[in-house]
Order: sequence, then structure tokens, then C-alpha cells
Amino acid sequence: MQTGPIHAGEVDWSGENPGIYLKEDPEGPWTGLMCFYRVVYSPHGMGSGVVVLDEPNIEKGRPDVDNFCICDNEPLAKYLVAHFFSNFAAFKVSAGIRALSYLPLTSLEREGDTHSTYSEIVRSGDLEVRMTWGGLGDAYAVNMPAALGATKKHDMYSFFVDAKQATVSIDGRLLRGKLTNRNCGGTAKSSAFLAFSETWIKTAD
Repeated sequence: MQTGPIHAGEVDWSGENPGIYLKEDPEGPWTGLMCFYRVVYSPHGMGSGVVVLDEPNIEKGRPDVDNFCICDNEPLAKYLVAHFFSNFAAFKVSAGIRALSYLPLTSLEREGDTHSTYSEIVRSGDLEVRMTWGGLGDAYAVNMPAALGATKKHDMYSFFVDAKQATVSIDGRLLRGKLTNRNCGGTAKSSAFLAFSETWIKTAD
């Protein structure tokens, strides 16, 4: 357990990692998933991108279904998907994460602010993904020990801002579903959230 001011573990990556997870039925499967990232440090350098599962429960990518990752650093994207995102609770049960198509990022921009409404807009050529978080609440800090975390191998530090409303669109078409609750360390939180200053630190074996 970490007790001193300097964590002895190896920093695997650090950056931003907001998400929007949607269900049509709160008791049913996920019907739309999105995980955005903007990484400032990792074994594969810096990079940004978005993972979108338009059909989370179908193990196919484009052109069959819009299960894809737009990225500006493909080795980083595949590293994050394989070792982190695939372990997130919503993605772990979704077959689509195993069949992503990887597309080059051609533009990235953000709008709004983190106190009210915030958007990230990612494009790959003519393909546009627009993510918007609204009704943003107060920020709260998270210190997630490895035992409660997604990978079971990392302590994770971050701060989150939950959203009361959120949408993800692919070329103007909205992902199916609505917000529900997600489990965050045993606490029910919104399934749409901003996550900044997120740092994953490897624990001792």
C-alpha cells in the first residue's frame, strides 16, 4: 500500500480519459459505448483518440458496424485498448472491443468548459464523432487502489466530473441508449463523466 508522498511504482500512462456509456434498458446490455483519451505520457509517447462501439455486443468492425478507434498514434491506441480499456467493466463484457477498426485521426477540437457543457470533436477524413457532456456537477478526486481497479495491477489517480446529460454522434447519428449508473469503487456514479489528470501506476508484483 502506498504510504509516502512519492509513489514507488512505474507510471504506465497519464492523461485524460472521459467516457459515455449508454443503455436502452438499465438492466440490459450496453447499447453504445465511447472512451476518449488524450495521453501526455506513456511507453508509446503522446497521443489522442476515441474508441466508439456503436454495436458493443457484435464482434465486428467497419464496414459492417461502427466499432472503431480513431487515433493519431496507433501503437498507443492498441496498447491502451489491450491493457486498459478492455478491462473497463463496460468494455470487458462487450465483444465489439475485440474487433475494432483503427482509423487515422485528421482533426481534433474541443468546445465549452468543464463547469457546464463540454464537447470533444474527433474526425477521420469525412467521419466525425462528436461527444458532449452536459449538466456537469462538482469535481471529485479518485484514488483507486489496484484491488478495486480495472486491471488489478495499477493504482489509479484522477479527478472526475459527472454529467447529467450526454450524447455521442457518428456523422450526426446518435448512439442508442441513455445514461445509467456505473460502479466506481463500490459507489454508483453517472455513466457519463469527464476524467482528467488520470494516472495509472503499476503496483509491485
